[in-house]
Amino acid sequence: MSRAFTFLVNPNSGGGAAPKVVVPLARQLREAGAEVEVSYTSSPAVVPDLVKAAVAAGRVVVSVGGDGMLSSVAGAVVDAGGELAVIPAGRGNDFARMLEVPTDEAGQVALLLEGTPTPVDLLAVTSPGSAPTLVAGSVYAGVDARIAQIVDRSHWLPKALQYPVASVRGLATYRPVELTVEVDGVSSTHRAANVVIANSKYYGKGMAIAPGAVVDDGELDVIVIEAAGRVGLIRSLPKVYDGAHVGLDEVTVLRGTRVTVSGSYAGGGAAVPVGADGEALGDLPASGEPLTVEVRPGAIKILR
Repeated sequence: MSRAFTFLVNPNSGGGAAPKVVVPLARQLREAGAEVEVSYTSSPAVVPDLVKAAVAAGRVVVSVGGDGMLSSVAGAVVDAGGELAVIPAGRGNDFARMLEVPTDEAGQVALLLEGTPTPVDLLAVTSPGSAPTLVAGSVYAGVDARIAQIVDRSHWLPKALQYPVASVRGLATYRPVELTVEVDGVSSTHRAANVVIANSKYYGKGMAIAPGAVVDDGELDVIVIEAAGRVGLIRSLPKVYDGAHVGLDEVTVLRGTRVTVSGSYAGGGAAVPVGADGEALGDLPASGEPLTVEVRPGAIKILR
């Protein structure tokens, strides 16, 4: 029996690339006998209702966009008890990279028609006073979130240059953060450039920030990059693309199932930004109730 699909497409992803991706893909699936419904939306508020209707109709939900779109869809799919497929069409596409989703049309058609629903972990992120938010790839605080803010304002640059330019600009102006990190009850303090809590090894458009991360091992990889000189951080940036940075003395790697983080910039000032899968997630608590990230093992079934 052929599968049925509901494509949820963010028309703004990848500078408008998503619709160009989905139209020929949907045509090929229909020619192969599959039922395909396509909904375009850039509003996370309407995603739960669209997902609920798709799952009730027995359709596989297909996220077409970037990592932010994927995370907004994934939580709704979990709540509805459905199955998800991922088609990359954003700027970073890091979770799709982690899942080894084909980048060619023929490969994507084969994945959708023949892929096996496979349990994959998600992250549950809780900020003080708010309900948990499900995230697919990673949560980060410090210079990484600052870089993401710069990327969001860099649409005038070619897509290939947005992350590299933002990385250099963010590192050149970064401030150290006084962090308290607790992993499964064991606490440590750091004067750091940033902290990343990862389910996927990739973020920032292909940076292997957590090279040991696996999306179905029931654990989180925590990467703390200690504060260093701006020039040193910029020079070490290329190491992040192949994961070699974890061998540096300035990098601490921790693993566990529950992580809490709090902190503030050394010397005070503005709150430290927090991001998740390319989207802003508020500010890091300086004291009191911390930011909490917990792994949800096998929370969602994704075609692989």
